[in-house]
Amino acid sequence: MSFDQLSNLESGARYSDNPGFQELQYELKSKLQGLLNGNRKISSDVGVLGTKRDTPRLRERVHNSMEKTRELCREIGEGVKKLQTWEDLSKQQKYEQTKISSDFQAALQEFQGLQRTALEKQRASVSAARAAQDPDDPQAAASGDQLVQLQQQQLSQLAPQDEVDFQEALIIEREDEIRNIEQGVGDLNVLFRQVAQIVSEQGEQLATIEDNVENVHTDTRQADIENRQAARYQKAARNKSCCLLLVLAVIVTIVLLAIFLD
Repeated sequence: MSFDQLSNLESGARYSDNPGFQELQYELKSKLQGLLNGNRKISSDVGVLGTKRDTPRLRERVHNSMEKTRELCREIGEGVKKLQTWEDLSKQQKYEQTKISSDFQAALQEFQGLQRTALEKQRASVSAARAAQDPDDPQAAASGDQLVQLQQQQLSQLAPQDEVDFQEALIIEREDEIRNIEQGVGDLNVLFRQVAQIVSEQGEQLATIEDNVENVHTDTRQADIENRQAARYQKAARNKSCCLLLVLAVIVTIVLLAIFLD
């Protein structure tokens, strides 16, 4: 049975009045939509990293967007945990509770994937910068021709005496960005595991609810069948009783007539 089917089965139940739960639910839905929008924007920017359109301004925008998104993920995570503390919820509220957790898990997983992609591109960018600084290093040169060309184009615009300083500053900047992303991925891994555990527990609870609904439906249908059978048996018994009474009445009548005639 799907979530929607379960919701339909419970449509006749009264939705309990819990404004605190509803307020938190709407707040989390709004933040989840913001997270999804942020993921789309970050995905577009990350796709440009390592190309000829890659600029310091773009990397700064990616950095700021990821910082804001990490903070948003933490806020949603705290809200999801708080949402689990509510008790005496209706079946519909439990469904909404589970859906928010599942949606957040999916959005968080998408953001983690974007962070890892950005991390890979930043590492390749550092390797490219080192390759441009030391083209004789075969390990650095293997990072990609496009990134090497990008670094060489940037270096060609500088005076020779500034090339080394520029290259070193660029490497340090990218390494700082790499450490920042690595830390962000690690921090959110803990949150992701916690949310995954919540979703797993909710799935077990929902499965129990579904089983109970199915059992009630089956028991009700079986009870209806038994009631119909009992009604038929009662009707048949009444018919037999009437026949027996009619036969008895006939016999009594015959006996009485025989007595009076004698």
